[in-house]
Amino acid sequence: MNFDAYARTGVELVNARLDDLDGLRAVFSDEQGWMRDEVAERDLAIFRRAQKRLRDVFEYGTSGRDNEAVAELNALLEAFPVQPRISGHDSSDWHMHVTSRGASVSSEYLAGAVWGLSVWLCEYGSARFGVCADDRCGNVYLDTSSNCCRRFCSERCATRSHVAAHRARKRAAVGEQAVPAQPLSPVS
Repeated sequence: MNFDAYARTGVELVNARLDDLDGLRAVFSDEQGWMRDEVAERDLAIFRRAQKRLRDVFEYGTSGRDNEAVAELNALLEAFPVQPRISGHDSSDWHMHVTSRGASVSSEYLAGAVWGLSVWLCEYGSARFGVCADDRCGNVYLDTSSNCCRRFCSERCATRSHVAAHRARKRAAVGEQAVPAQPLSPVS
């Protein structure tokens, strides 16, 4: 099982816009096409609640609150238990599923996402769960940097934030030069 891929599904869910069923369908990759086809309106509310709880996990990890991140993941593991089974259509197509046959789309997807994030936390620690430092973004990410120094969800956000900071420094410097020096008043 590719736990990193399962963990990335958790990231994709947290960063998704779940305004409607089409927004939810956009979460599923081509490999999860059957989920995209079978997802129903009743799944939307489940995904929204899980999305909020998974965002909390990332915020806990980012702020060093490991115990809270672990407690939330444990609660989610109970809500969406992993029940592995082998599936396939012929002897050359065997693969693992994380839930029992007939599970709902939300159960299948969320069991995998929560399991992947739980394995990630155990392997790398909750400090590797990040929330983008660009105030205009808010997306979450998994920090795969060699020294746990990533601050942004993407190069785009990093560049945008650095350019904005540079422009703000330039405006401040120009503003300081534009203010005329006040003459010293005579001492009486």
